[in-house]
Amino acid sequence: MPKIHSIYIASQAGELMNKREGARLIVGAGIEGDRYALGIGAFSGSIPAKVRDVSLIALAGIEDANQELEASGLKAYLPSEVRRNIVIEGMSSDALNQLIGKEFSLGFIRLRATELCIPCERPAKLSEKLNFLSAFTNRGGIRAQILDSGDIKVGDQLS
Repeated sequence: MPKIHSIYIASQAGELMNKREGARLIVGAGIEGDRYALGIGAFSGSIPAKVRDVSLIALAGIEDANQELEASGLKAYLPSEVRRNIVIEGMSSDALNQLIGKEFSLGFIRLRATELCIPCERPAKLSEKLNFLSAFTNRGGIRAQILDSGDIKVGDQLS
């Protein structure tokens, strides 16, 4: 069963992502204390507006991308450097991507997957590493809308 491997937030745009054991999800906002919940993320206010409550990525996708990078002699990305809020273990990137348009739960909290997180160059720029965009194509994770406020923690199941 897929579950939360790790949780990350950054209180300011461009700040290092900080690992948490748990987090409070807030309907219509995001993760308490995160830059997007505060409306100050790098892409807050982008047009057209997008739901940026929370982002998820598959640990398997990070591992697959890193294998490609390392095979080319490039540095791997740490889970914190991909700039997604929640890393899911026990699920492929393809399976995570298939959640688009569907409701799912993390622990007891319901969410709706709204769109793919299309890779950009921001993680590469901030981490001073190369090829994020190509390595994470179809592995960049998803964005989700929070439907219930409440707490999540590492180890909570995705269902």
